[in-house]
Amino acid sequence: MKSLVCLLASARAASPFPLNCGSVRKRTSVEFSSNTVRCLQITRGTEVKLMSEAAVPLLRKRDTGPSWERTGRRTAPQKAPGAAPRLSPYITYAKPQSKAAALLDIQSLFEEDVIAELCSRLEAFPRSDRAEGLASLLGACVEFGLEAHSPPVLTLMNECLELLPNRDIGVAQLCRLGEVVCALEGRRSRVLTEVLDCVCAAVEEDVVSPSEAVMVYSLLTRFCEPASQQQTRILSALHTDTRRLVHRLKAGQVSDILQSLLKLQQRQAVSLVLRLSHRASRVFKAFRDDEIMKVLSALMTLGQHDGELVAAMEKHLTGVFFICDPELIGAIMEYCLQMRCRSEPLFEAVAENFVRHAEKHTTLQIAKQIVAMGRLNYLPQCSSQMFKKLDSILSERFSQFQPRSLVDVMHACIHLERFPLNYMTKVFSPHFLQRLQERVGSSITGVIRLYCSPRQGPRLPFFLHVKRFSSAGQAFETPMESLLYKQVKGPLAQLLGGTLYSTRMIHGGYTIGKLQHVTQHHSTWIVLCLDGPNRFCTNTRHLLGKEVTKRRHLQRMGMELVEIPYFEFEKLQTEEEQIQEIFNVNIKWHSVRL
Repeated sequence: MKSLVCLLASARAASPFPLNCGSVRKRTSVEFSSNTVRCLQITRGTEVKLMSEAAVPLLRKRDTGPSWERTGRRTAPQKAPGAAPRLSPYITYAKPQSKAAALLDIQSLFEEDVIAELCSRLEAFPRSDRAEGLASLLGACVEFGLEAHSPPVLTLMNECLELLPNRDIGVAQLCRLGEVVCALEGRRSRVLTEVLDCVCAAVEEDVVSPSEAVMVYSLLTRFCEPASQQQTRILSALHTDTRRLVHRLKAGQVSDILQSLLKLQQRQAVSLVLRLSHRASRVFKAFRDDEIMKVLSALMTLGQHDGELVAAMEKHLTGVFFICDPELIGAIMEYCLQMRCRSEPLFEAVAENFVRHAEKHTTLQIAKQIVAMGRLNYLPQCSSQMFKKLDSILSERFSQFQPRSLVDVMHACIHLERFPLNYMTKVFSPHFLQRLQERVGSSITGVIRLYCSPRQGPRLPFFLHVKRFSSAGQAFETPMESLLYKQVKGPLAQLLGGTLYSTRMIHGGYTIGKLQHVTQHHSTWIVLCLDGPNRFCTNTRHLLGKEVTKRRHLQRMGMELVEIPYFEFEKLQTEEEQIQEIFNVNIKWHSVRL
């Protein structure tokens, strides 16, 4: 803070302010305030006992930045064993002194006319430096618990109100001032309103830098008010500015802005989110593990997916999962699952890492990895070793799994035709069932009846059964797409001479499309599977795990299936072609079989 540590040349000789003109770290607000009070006390000849001249502020050992692995990726700085907890940004880094001396030294800041004299001396500084000085003094007030109505705070607030009408204050200083004022007086502060007006003017003039844009977003997250016209105005202009600055953003800035958009609930800023996601794929190599998790969590909540980001993960992460945070691996699998993205390189690398290091993962991290593979219908090449490892973990740590996570893992195994029969007795125990919600247990009991009907064992009580799978949060089947249904229904009605196609629920719990096909000798029902885009992975033409399981179940019930995927049906240009395709390729063939 040059404004707080360097005086104007004309006043430098006589000034009691601490000088810091070398290339030394910035001082914290309390450190600056402490040293300033000491200098003022010396100048005014007070009798307060001061710290020794040797007690010069010491440089705290700070993180020198991210370390670089041999792979070229940034990793979070490693903390030494038993390292001290992270200090507050206001804590002074000086040699230890007695509590009484330290308390007396800080309390002196708020005695007599010290604040007034400090404010008068700050008037000689440029407005941006003066704003930074006021922010540091207010930060000291926040750190030591002063109330907003205390005399020192009121004096500083009045100084801010006099300063802010001048619109030539830097955005960084405004954001710093806004944060401490918000901490003292809350969202309804007059000073904060003035600060936001100044910020809005600067943003609308398009004079913000990438780092300043990050600071403005961070400031707005402290008092998120979607109904505020002022906030809406600032965000609208800030989104526009940030879109132009995206190509200049660093990796950490991308993750910070995405997190701010998440906290501000900016789902409508689709264009900005997509550009940030695109930028993230460009600077992916520079991300730390925690920054990648921030990016993925924001994109999942904001509902945006970028194939280039997945490609970047495939390029930079598949070979280094063994040194990655297990929480990051779980976040990647959760992201792929939510976006229905079936990435074979990522899934193979995750499976291999699971076989080697699964013991180091928590039960939730294990569940995320297995569930994603099952629901996206991906069976890795090392599946035998992976399921042996999973069986070993379930045997040793069964009680550590949360009930819902455990059932999700078993359901995912069923999608991949790996049936967890060894754990059925534990799952259906009264103690376990009491911890489950209504819709969770029915997946297991339904599968057991279909695959292991002769098995005699515990069953769910009748009141825990679901009557139709489509009502259970779409965990077992994807609803039929209405547009595809309308496109198919017309050609079928014309082909068969009547509307003989209907949807109905069967006793197994599924809702299916049934077609009555009448021949010369008999009438037959054929099950039509109209597969819209939501039943497939977004980046491949693989059906989701629940849809594959549904087809296996229907076939075990003795039903004949006709599958009509959307990507084949859309190739047919005319209704006549659609009729011929349905009849010649599907229904005619099934009729011959029947």
